[in-house]
Amino acid sequence: MEKKSFRARMQAFGGFLTAMVIPNMGAFIAWGFITALFIDTGWMPNKNFSQLVGPMSTYMLPLLIAFMGGKLVHGDRGGVAGAIGTIGLIIGAEIPMFLGAMVMGPLSAWVIKKFDGFIDDKVPTGFEMIISNFSLGIIGLLLCLCSYSFIGPAILQANHFLTVVIQAIVKTGALPLVAVLNEPAKVLFLNNVIDQGIYYPLGMQQALSAGKSVYFMLASNPGAGLGLLLAYSFFGKGQAKRTAPGAIIIHFLGGIHEIYFPYVLMKPITILGMIAGSASGIVTFSLFNAGLVAGPSPGSIFSYLALTPKGNFVGVIAGVLVATGVSFLVNSFLLKTSKATDDEQLEEAMESSKAMKQEGKDILEGAEKTAIKEVKSVVFACDAGLGSSAMGASNFRKRIQKEGLDITVENYAIEKVPADTDIMVVHENLFDRAKTAKPGIQIVTIKNFLKDPNIEELFEELVKNQK
Repeated sequence: MEKKSFRARMQAFGGFLTAMVIPNMGAFIAWGFITALFIDTGWMPNKNFSQLVGPMSTYMLPLLIAFMGGKLVHGDRGGVAGAIGTIGLIIGAEIPMFLGAMVMGPLSAWVIKKFDGFIDDKVPTGFEMIISNFSLGIIGLLLCLCSYSFIGPAILQANHFLTVVIQAIVKTGALPLVAVLNEPAKVLFLNNVIDQGIYYPLGMQQALSAGKSVYFMLASNPGAGLGLLLAYSFFGKGQAKRTAPGAIIIHFLGGIHEIYFPYVLMKPITILGMIAGSASGIVTFSLFNAGLVAGPSPGSIFSYLALTPKGNFVGVIAGVLVATGVSFLVNSFLLKTSKATDDEQLEEAMESSKAMKQEGKDILEGAEKTAIKEVKSVVFACDAGLGSSAMGASNFRKRIQKEGLDITVENYAIEKVPADTDIMVVHENLFDRAKTAKPGIQIVTIKNFLKDPNIEELFEELVKNQK
C-alpha cells in the first residue's frame, strides 16, 4: 500500500509540473517556430526577428511558468508573487531559469499564502486593499532579493550538476539506456515527472544554443507505442486486437500516448518491446544528430514534423520508424509466444479493477442507487486534463446527450476537478492519487480508454435511473 501511496505522490508531483507547463505550451511552440524559422541556420534567416529568441526564452517563458505555478498554489495573488520572486532568479542567472521558475513560482506563492492565512480576520475594516497590495509588494521585494542572492545560485549549481551528468551520459553513448527508466515510468503515469521536470528544461537550454535538442524526443517518440499497437492489431486476441487499430489513430496522429498504456499493463512483458523500441529510436536520433526545436505536446507525429528544424527531417523520421519497427518485431514475438490469451488477462485485470473500486467505495459496487439518481455531473480526469480525459469525456458526452440526460460531462486534471462533481472517472493507476486529491467524490476506475466495461455499467445505470 505504501508503494501505491508513493506512486500517487509522484504522479501528483508530475501532474503539478504538467499544470505549470501545459497551459503555456502554445508559448513554447511559438518560441520554437521563431527559432526554427529565423535563426542563422533556420528556414528563413532574419537578423531582426532572431533577436526575439533570447529574450523570450530568458524572460517570457520562465515568467509564464512561474506565474502559472504560483496561481496553482494561491490564485492570481500567488501568480504575481511567483513572477516577482522568479525575476530575481532570471536577472542573477546566465542561463534560462526554467527549473528555477518551477521552484520559485510555487514557493513564492506558498509564502504569500501562509501570510494571508496568518492575517486572516485580523485586518481592520477599510484597510483590506492597502494591506493586501502593500503586503504583496513588500513580501515580493524580499522574495526577489532572496532569490537573486541565495536561491538562484543554489539552483544554478543544481542545474549545472544535472547538466554535467546528462552530458556525461551522452558522451559515453549510454543515452539510449534512459529508455529503461522512461517506458516503465510512462505506463505508471509518471512520465510528466521526467518530461516536464528534467528533459524539457534541459532541452530548452540546449535549443537556445544549438537551435534544437534531442532531449525533447527521449520520452515523447510515438514510434514505440505505434509498434506495440500494430503488434496487437496483427497478433493480439479478442478485445485487445479489436481496439488496437482505433488506438493507433488516437496515439500516433492525436498524440495521446495514454491510450496504449493499458495494452502494456495487460501484458507487462511487452514493456521489453517498448524499451527496445524507444532505445533504438534514441540511437537513431543520435546517429543523425537530430533534434526538435521545442517540446512536442501532444506527442503526435504532426507535432514532431512541425517542430523539426531544417536539415533534421531524415533523422527525426528515421528515429520514429526505427522505434516503430523494433517495437513491432519484439512485441509481435512476445504476443505470439504468450500462452495466456489477451481476453483472459483482460478479465483478470477487470476483476482487479473491481476490487480496487470496492475499496474506494466506487459507485458501481458500493454506492447507493439513490446516489446514481442524483448525478448531475461526471468528470473524466487524468494527469493533465487534456489527452485521455478529453477523449473519454467527448465520447461519453455524446452518448449522454443522445439519451437526453440532464448530466454535464467534462474533463479536468485530477487536482482541478470541481468539488461539487458527482462522479470522477480515472484510469485505475490514478485511483490512489484521485482518492487523495478529491476524497469526497465517488470514483469509477477504468482500464481501457476506448471501451471499458466499467464505463458501460456506469452509462447503463445512469440511463436506467434517470430516464
